[in-house]
This record gives sequence, C-alpha cells and structure tokens, in this order.
Amino acid sequence: QVQVVESGGGLVQPGGSLRLSCAVSGLQFDRHSIGWFRQTPGKEREGVSCISRAVSNIYYADSVKGRFTVSRNNANNTVSLQMNSLKPEDTGIYYCAARFGYACTPYGSQFSYWGQGTQVTVSS
Repeated sequence: QVQVVESGGGLVQPGGSLRLSCAVSGLQFDRHSIGWFRQTPGKEREGVSCISRAVSNIYYADSVKGRFTVSRNNANNTVSLQMNSLKPEDTGIYYCAARFGYACTPYGSQFSYWGQGTQVTVSS
C-alpha cells in the first residue's frame, strides 16, 4: 500500500521560512518523480515544484522561483521543500504527490499517489 505523508506546515509571518517534508512508502521511490502542489480557496490547484527521480530535472513555478528549494533523499524515501521569504499568497494546503517516470511535470493529473496535505499559513 502506497503512503504519502506531508509534514512541516504551520503559521509563519511574512518573510519567514518553513520546511515541508514528504515521506513516501510502498513504492520504488527512486523510480518516481515527486511533486509539490498547493490549493488555495478560489484558485485552481497549482504545481509548485517537482524533482525527478535522478534529480536531473527540477521544476519551480514562476511564483516561487528563487525562494523555494526542493531536494530528495532516495536513501530514506523523503523529499523536502524549503520555503524562504514567504508571502501571504503562499498560503494554502500543500500536497506531495508521486508519479512513476523520469520527467517532472507541473500537472497534477500526471501524478498517481497523493498525500493528505499540510496547511501553510503566512500571516502577520
């Protein structure tokens, strides 16, 4: 049974930082690309970042480039998203998802396995 579990969300002031983690089990982790998505009320789900299985392909949405950094550890089946210089518009539920294959994509429909999400709130 595949499990995808996010952690690390919370409340932070504008300009602050958070580090999200995603733990994946039940699949061959090093054959899957991992994506981060966020959902904000009234907006469509947005692909925030993605890291390919060999770390050779990394994607960032324009809205987070230069502020967010994604990394993965294939030894312990985890992916992290370091979020710096957070803005109120970064608020949302952040989801981690896995897709079998080499390449990254910002489209959630391409991902098969999803976590339950973790809430990130950026507010003063």
